Amino acid sequence: MHVTLVHVRVKPDHIAEFLEATRLNHEASVQEAGNRRFDVLQSPENPAHFVLYEAYASAEDAAAHKQTSHYLAWRDTVADWMAEPRQGMPFNGLFPRG
Repeated sequence: MHVTLVHVRVKPDHIAEFLEATRLNHEASVQEAGNRRFDVLQSPENPAHFVLYEAYASAEDAAAHKQTSHYLAWRDTVADWMAEPRQGMPFNGLFPRG
């Protein structure tokens, strides 16, 4: 399994808009054939800090996600709301398998 933890820091005055755009991306992403999980996490200590937990069956499935219309729309919509560039950290998912 291919997992990416994407750390996103949002400008505080755009949190609500970011959440709505990210909800739409989440709802479409979990419908992708290779998707295993797509969790959106928010820090309780810093509400402007989010982590997207993206798990795909393979690196190819994760790469295909970045070509979808919903991802491209999300990327372009939230770009100006970022307090700093988002950081994706790839991991190999070991358990659960698949």
